[in-house]
Amino acid sequence: MTGRTLRAPRAHRSNAVHPGAWWIWALGLGTAASRTTNPLLLALLIGVAGYVVAARRTEAPWARSYGAFVKLGLAVIGIRLLFATVLGSPIPGTHLLFTLPEIPLPDWAQGVRIGGKVTLEGLTFALYDGLKLATLLICVGAANALASPSRLLKSLPGALYEAGVAVVVAMTFAPNLIADVRRLRAARRLRGRPDSGLRGLLQVGLPVLEGALERSVSLAAAMDARGYGRTAKVPPAVRRATAALTLGGLIGVCAGTYGLLAASGANYGLPVLLIGTASALAGLWLGGRRSVRTRYRPDVWNVRAWLIAASGAATATVMIWTSASDPAALQPQIVPLATPALPLWPAAGILLALLPAFVAPAPDRPAPDRPPKAPR
Repeated sequence: MTGRTLRAPRAHRSNAVHPGAWWIWALGLGTAASRTTNPLLLALLIGVAGYVVAARRTEAPWARSYGAFVKLGLAVIGIRLLFATVLGSPIPGTHLLFTLPEIPLPDWAQGVRIGGKVTLEGLTFALYDGLKLATLLICVGAANALASPSRLLKSLPGALYEAGVAVVVAMTFAPNLIADVRRLRAARRLRGRPDSGLRGLLQVGLPVLEGALERSVSLAAAMDARGYGRTAKVPPAVRRATAALTLGGLIGVCAGTYGLLAASGANYGLPVLLIGTASALAGLWLGGRRSVRTRYRPDVWNVRAWLIAASGAATATVMIWTSASDPAALQPQIVPLATPALPLWPAAGILLALLPAFVAPAPDRPAPDRPPKAPR
């Protein structure tokens, strides 16, 4: 009698998570990060995003972008601290660290200084502010590493079909161009011809441009054969309603997003965002009636997608509620300087975002090479 070991479900095309769910989850984390400057909560958000990415990231080339966003976040923190040191900070402080030589500026540059006193309170405020922006960048990087861009563009509604095709073509042009340059340079090296310098660049550039032109002609012929650009006839009233709903919905989404990210807009931000999203979706649905096309193997919004999107939305909801009921827990005191504390409910809300690490199917990873067995 043999026992079976339970394994996490593997990510196949039939049960893969909808890319929109990953973006909703990441935007929920970003909304939560925008409501606080508490370094403990921000570090917890970074840890949750990093754990989910490490557990559910695939081996695709676009999935390797998370490290670049982490490095960009570290650079943002360093630049923010550098500016606070050289240009000063608006936060008054009593704990003097050191004094830089101050450069005198003319009268019209009042309020701006270069050099001078550097206090612990000013550097702490700059650190909290830079960590907040870095967390937002890392949340966006998590969405880029987990959601396939091609599948995300494929999931666009019919009204955005042309824009999606243009983005896909733009995303694939540069990699193909780089691959052609590498292939031609390798061929010239094998033939003993120079592949560097102005002469080598000119001799490689012409075949590359010729290949790009051939691909463009082939792509245009393929798009024309598949009916790209053809639209169905709709009544004028439907076109006007589509434009009004889409434009009004986008304005509502922008105003609601600004309200959520602003310091004092949580009261109207979420309702305006929901109304704008519903209006924009209705306009896109009406606009999709003009598109005469079918979708091959569309991504299904299944139970996993609902759970992943709900975990990110729950995290954002808990942080918005805490910012309205207990703002001091999310904004640690700078003057006088105090040690930040970890509030219980916001931390528990952030931990809800760990759900995708257990709900989403595990990616298929290549098995490591096993050493050959010794002969008996």
